[in-house]
Amino acid sequence: MVFSSPTGRNRQSPFGTSDDRKKQVPTFRLKPKDPPPPRMPSADELLETAKVVALPMRTRFRGVTVREALIFSGPAGWGEFAPFAEYDDAEAKTWLAAGIEAAYLGPPAPVRDQVPVNATVPAVAAEDVAALIARYPGVDTVKVKVAEPGQSLDDDVQRVAAVREHVGNVRIDANGGWTVDQAIEAIAAIGDLEYAEQPCRTVEELAEVRKAVRVPIAADESIRRAGDPMRVAALGAADIGVLKVAPLGGMRALVALAAKLPMDVVVSSALDTAVGMSAGIGAAAALPGLHRACGLGTGELFAKDVASSFRIEHGVVRPRRVEPGIDLPLASDERTAWWHDRLRRCHELLIRR
Repeated sequence: MVFSSPTGRNRQSPFGTSDDRKKQVPTFRLKPKDPPPPRMPSADELLETAKVVALPMRTRFRGVTVREALIFSGPAGWGEFAPFAEYDDAEAKTWLAAGIEAAYLGPPAPVRDQVPVNATVPAVAAEDVAALIARYPGVDTVKVKVAEPGQSLDDDVQRVAAVREHVGNVRIDANGGWTVDQAIEAIAAIGDLEYAEQPCRTVEELAEVRKAVRVPIAADESIRRAGDPMRVAALGAADIGVLKVAPLGGMRALVALAAKLPMDVVVSSALDTAVGMSAGIGAAAALPGLHRACGLGTGELFAKDVASSFRIEHGVVRPRRVEPGIDLPLASDERTAWWHDRLRRCHELLIRR
């Protein structure tokens, strides 16, 4: 995929180019019905329509109580740039690439008109579980956050048990919070699961855990934050790949990677706003094979979003274009300036030869 510059010369982008196919970079796979490649927008152009929002969370999630994001519009709709604050520019630039794809090219051609989703239960007390699950009508799968700093394995066991009172199919997500020994002990204590997502931090640790337990292992960070996402498969470290649009550089990059991975995949959000969620659902709708519920219902975690959250009906959501509302919860001037500077730095990395 090539973005054309105003001078007519092609700059290398994280999407790859027609004469640079050997590099390990996300690449648009254009089909005959796809529109022609767009021009790479300048940073000034992106910031002309940019809005920086600060979305309050209903419940603390991954240590976040307010989710900040920068959204901007283009000829194909809206894009989102919202890498977590701890990510450096080299990692954050793929999130900007994904936002540009969404705003200037739009989603790939869908192969389905609905996507099954799971409910997400943060690291809350067991007595709060029922109210959370009630926000996800018709779902038959729940992802439960575990290994929260400051909590115990007993907290995790009780939370999962409370979920099972309402929904039978449970998956857990430790976000790499356990050692190998802790993961083996925890998985045994929690019991039967659809899968355990990222129980440990490294690919090697995932492989050790996978050999020691009967529960399937899913890889998230070991794919989206890895220089070589195929290493998970090479080391036999996972049974399922959890893929996210923004960290992988876009919807088409996700679909291309899913085709290469020799395992089931689940499309999940990175605590996206409704704008980013639209891209996640668009990617999931374009996957030829989708056999598991996706983590694309996390809009329910926001007390206020940039647009109406994707409505879950009978456990599924439907792809649609998102238009942000007028009454947005905008970030402070200081935080807005911080995000603008971050976008400019990441944009420079995208266009650098």
